[in-house]
Amino acid sequence: MSMIHPGLVSITFRKLTPRQVVDLAAAAGLTGIEWGGDVHVPHGNLARAAEVRQLTADAGLAVAAYGSYYKAGVSENEGLAFEKVLDTARELGAPLIRVWAGKKGSAEVDKAYRTGVVADCQRIAGMAARAGVVVASEYHGGTLTDTDASTAAFLSEVPHYNFKSYWQPRSGIRVSEALKGLQEVLPRLAHLHVYHWLPDAAQRRPLAEGAEHWQRYLKLAATIPGDRFAMLEFVPNDDPSILAAEAATLKQWLKFI
Repeated sequence: MSMIHPGLVSITFRKLTPRQVVDLAAAAGLTGIEWGGDVHVPHGNLARAAEVRQLTADAGLAVAAYGSYYKAGVSENEGLAFEKVLDTARELGAPLIRVWAGKKGSAEVDKAYRTGVVADCQRIAGMAARAGVVVASEYHGGTLTDTDASTAAFLSEVPHYNFKSYWQPRSGIRVSEALKGLQEVLPRLAHLHVYHWLPDAAQRRPLAEGAEHWQRYLKLAATIPGDRFAMLEFVPNDDPSILAAEAATLKQWLKFI
């Protein structure tokens, strides 16, 4: 049985307080929030994590994930220990931590760099598993998940059962290419980040304009078992007043998958 729930990525509204983000999400009829580790729930700020956990619960929402800025193979040496990230996620009540597969694109790195990122992902997946928390890599440019081929190879190199992958459409590619990329990560799919950009990524557009794309993506994601979130991100102009309409579009699509 598969269920995709409508959610929100908190960094969509970085300028708002956690309470404002919670109020917006609840009013829009969303059911969960991925809290960002940069502004809303900074790494290591356990008091803020506990506060946000309570705010989220009081609104009847789920903490979908902790969107950390831990960069595998890099952050430990730059002063951000994964243990601090994990402690924050636990205080937040997050069942999953999003991390980054390094901070260089796959074409820029040598074998040693890639090996280091992979080894760190194996390590943190094990640490998180012992705490009952899942780890998933962002699906993003400027990391080892910047192409479909590199992402597929990377996930095979990190075979830990507790290591998953996010997914979002890459800018400027055809629907058929995006579906192929989603198919490749499907067995390890954690959550989806949802937005609609014009092909050159220069302009964010209303989600409804991406119906032809997103209805197909969501139907494919719904073919695998388990619960996950499709979380709104990057609304046009970062405008909070747009969220209700964007959420209504997403919820309508989810009714028919």
